[in-house]
Amino acid sequence: MAESFNRFSKRSVFTALFLSVSFLFWTWLIQGIRTDHIILLFFSLILYFLHPASRNFISAFFIFIVYWIVYDSMRAYPNYIFNPVHISEPYHFEKTLFGINTQSGRLTPNEWMSTFQNSVLDLLAGLFYINWVPVPLAFAFYLMIKDRIYFMRFAFAFVLTNFIGFIGYYLYPAAPPWYVELCGFDFDCTVPSSTAGLSRVDTLLGFPLFHSIYSKNANIFAAIPSLHGAYPLLVLYYGLKRKMGWINILFIVFAAGIWFAAVYSYHHYVIDLLLGAACAFLGVFLVEWYFIRKSLLSEKTM
Repeated sequence: MAESFNRFSKRSVFTALFLSVSFLFWTWLIQGIRTDHIILLFFSLILYFLHPASRNFISAFFIFIVYWIVYDSMRAYPNYIFNPVHISEPYHFEKTLFGINTQSGRLTPNEWMSTFQNSVLDLLAGLFYINWVPVPLAFAFYLMIKDRIYFMRFAFAFVLTNFIGFIGYYLYPAAPPWYVELCGFDFDCTVPSSTAGLSRVDTLLGFPLFHSIYSKNANIFAAIPSLHGAYPLLVLYYGLKRKMGWINILFIVFAAGIWFAAVYSYHHYVIDLLLGAACAFLGVFLVEWYFIRKSLLSEKTM
């Protein structure tokens, strides 16, 4: 590792150390340093100094690290201190648009799905939901190796979609379906994040997989828009753009599975997912417009 370290310029070493100290100071200032902050920093520095190839990898994925830092920092400034939380409105709007008439009355898709929940569907929902971030990151890694231009397009579309979603969180704080089931329509900012229907997966597996994830949730009133609904559409769009053949069938199944799991597990309404899709489409449009415009400008200057 010492030999690899010597191959880096003083400027690159200074930049890495400056960013590291800035990250630690920022996290300490707004929320306090946690173990996962140290782990992220440690592995980032290891990859940066280990080898030029690993340095290229972590440099390319730096934009994803920025996204995570921004998302994690949101816990210090929860959206409910800026705007009122909408609890009953999404529920009733969902029932009006997508409600299903049954003998016991009109139900939201979440409530209707709960009438036929079983272990097979629980495990299937858990399998899809646990991969909502790993699959996009794996796809980004594939693009980084195979097509650097498409990697940049996907990476910027991914991060831009998230930032659009974050703006939505603050403009329209909204409670997820599980909150209504648990607390009704009364606002309570002290309610901890819940695994909701995914708790059944933890029970089946015998260990708190989803509990360990959702206990770190930055904000429970960030159901609208659903970025769970946005991510698989971004993967599918760029998979289709790169004409990846039968792999795109898997991406379609992945998108459908995530949307099913989000509703089945009481984490999102259908309207949340549709607004998440709108964020994805807007993010893609802005990024593709930029790259197309940049390409046209390059051609005109030739």
